[in-house]
Parts: sequence; structure tokens; C-alpha cells
Amino acid sequence: MLKRSSLFVAAGLLLVIVSACKMNQTSSSNTGKSDPPASSTPDQFAAVRGTYEKECRSCHGPTGQGGPVKLEDGTKLKVPSLREGHALRHDDAEYLKQITKGGDGMPAFDKKLTAEQMNDLVKMVRQEFQAGATAAK
Repeated sequence: MLKRSSLFVAAGLLLVIVSACKMNQTSSSNTGKSDPPASSTPDQFAAVRGTYEKECRSCHGPTGQGGPVKLEDGTKLKVPSLREGHALRHDDAEYLKQITKGGDGMPAFDKKLTAEQMNDLVKMVRQEFQAGATAAK
């Protein structure tokens, strides 16, 4: 019986020591200094970048420059730039109509993308590809 009591006391003591060590590690590592704040800002277009990569990049290019494209069926298209020319004069409604209904070689995306995704694509194009650019008249 004495052995069993000693075993429980020893186990209890060990538990107290381990707990005290963990508490000491936690408190000593927290010296009152806080980590520096994150220097990067959240990417407001993170989600829509994936959509652009999947649905738009193969024709419009990685930076919206457009150019000649050969489709899977062999059709050749001259895809307009999203960075200059007519693209700068289109209002958001015209962009949304083109994305939704397609035309002039561009497929319709009304069945593939949500309205929110389409709106986010327009915002991204305006910010990422057209920021600071002005349309020539």
C-alpha cells in the first residue's frame, strides 16, 4: 500500500513540475515585446486572380496585353488589349455585357461565372491593368 501511495505522490509531483516548467517557458518567451505588425496588405483581388488565370489569361495574357491567339479549334483571333485603346473607353456595363454574353470571338461566361466574379474581374482590370492610363480620343 505504501508503494502505491508513493507512486501516486511521485506522479503528482512530476505533473506539478512539468506544468510549472511549461508555465515558465510560456511566460519567459512572452517578454512584453510584440511581434512587428505584418507589412503586407491583404490582396483584395486574390480570389479573382484565380478566375482570371483560369478563364481569361489564355487569351488576354498574364498582364491583359491581348494579342494574337490560336484557339483549340484552330481559329485565330486578335484579342484586344485590356490595357489600352478601346478597353479604356468601355464603361463597366459594357465590360459586364461582353463577359456575360461574349461575342467577337469571346465566349460567354454567364454560365461559368457568378455576377460577383464578373464584377470583381472588371474591378481588377481597372486597378491592375488600367490604373493611370488614359484613353486617347
